[in-house]
Amino acid sequence: MTTGLRSDAGGVTEGKPMSGYGGGIRQESEPYALNAGRFWASSIATAVVAALLTVVGVLVTRGLFDVAILAPRSHGVWGGAPTVTYAAGAAVVALLAAGLMHLLILTVAEPRRFFGWIMALATLIAVIMPLTLADRSGPRIATAVINLAIGIAVATIVDGVAQATRQTPGTHPSRGEVNTTDRSTRV
Repeated sequence: MTTGLRSDAGGVTEGKPMSGYGGGIRQESEPYALNAGRFWASSIATAVVAALLTVVGVLVTRGLFDVAILAPRSHGVWGGAPTVTYAAGAAVVALLAAGLMHLLILTVAEPRRFFGWIMALATLIAVIMPLTLADRSGPRIATAVINLAIGIAVATIVDGVAQATRQTPGTHPSRGEVNTTDRSTRV
């Protein structure tokens, strides 16, 4: 996009984009590096959070609300093997989300924006799917709410981790160099 003189309602402004589109949106993405070791260690912690969130969701649903989710009521509050599978699946989803974020950082402009959209749509799919099943409404709604909680947690944590492990080009944390610039800089 070229810059030059642009006529606004109040007069002429120099150095602004000639097009009126993109008001307030940054036009160029700043390149950055990712501290991959810290990113993936944090991503493993995110997977643990997702698995535990799943277990909490099942415990609340089965124990407090007496809704038979994932298994018949005869399997007790824990729900048996399906609960472990559900929790493991949530952990895998968290690791896949981290892999997606890392790939987007390496390949596209505005990786966090694309990640946000992809995760929002994937979470929406995970919420809608159980609602379409021909089962009682209680388990369907409970599964949808658990999936929503997992999706929000994974998306926000992975996004935050990507921001926190961002390195300014030229710094080398392995050599003890620390980026002393403003930490509020957005990716």
